Amino acid sequence: MKWLDSAFVASQHVTPHHTVSRLVGSLADSRIPHVKDAAIRWFIDRYQVDMSEALYARPEDYATFNEFFTRPLKPGARDLSPRPGALISPVDGAVSQCGRIEHGRIFQAKGHSFSLIELLGNQLDAAKNYIHGHFATIYLSPRDYHRIHMPLDGSLKRMTYVPGRLFSVNPATTARVPGLFARNERVVCEFDTEIGPFTLILVGAMIVASIETVWAGRVAPRSGGVETQTYAEGALTLKQGEEMGRFCLGSTVIMLAPPDTIRWEEHFKADAPVRLGETIAQIQARAQSKASTSASEA
Repeated sequence: MKWLDSAFVASQHVTPHHTVSRLVGSLADSRIPHVKDAAIRWFIDRYQVDMSEALYARPEDYATFNEFFTRPLKPGARDLSPRPGALISPVDGAVSQCGRIEHGRIFQAKGHSFSLIELLGNQLDAAKNYIHGHFATIYLSPRDYHRIHMPLDGSLKRMTYVPGRLFSVNPATTARVPGLFARNERVVCEFDTEIGPFTLILVGAMIVASIETVWAGRVAPRSGGVETQTYAEGALTLKQGEEMGRFCLGSTVIMLAPPDTIRWEEHFKADAPVRLGETIAQIQARAQSKASTSASEA
């Protein structure tokens, strides 16, 4: 019901986001068997989680609720084989929006957009790469697999932690809170790839206990302002399909690509479900040609 959605969103403006999220995070780290097992069973039943594809199927197999929430999949549960010339989905979820970045702004929902520069923590040099470029926003529901994988091969260039609020990122809130994704706490991960710069933004949300990357461990939450870590060329390279991060409790991933580098698949559009590893875009000939030229010059 619309009035319930509106009331839920209104309540978030006065809720102490970080206090609530840290409290939930502490409970989710509990190792008391009857507490965490009961919580896991309730969650599986409430959200109809498909445990048949999880590496470990029983609540007892997980030391904490957070360990369950970031559960690994069985080998072969997703097709992560190399896809030359393709961009794959980094997560299971649903497409919130995708398209072009217009006039330095990214479409959020009807009547709402947000600033590219603000999303990237006011890093103008990074934002310049994506003017008139491509974006996709994917929402991870509570039942989804919550590890994030690489859409294409990439060499880590820079990671930036951007502090912020922790509004929920469900569809009701996305439709009602202006500039949501540029207001929430987030981790911006920039890579060098065959199509040039490519960025994955891991957006925090209400009761997200933490955001982690495979190279830095737990990045958020933390206190203080914007923090940036740069990496030497070739210091860390991740292959397409390799895990790059995870959410302890769910949120949203935003992808950014430069202009004229990819073409979204027809099925990849707002409200469409998406699964980790499926092809969501084709790399354009111009980008492939540029990568071949760079390789030959090297």
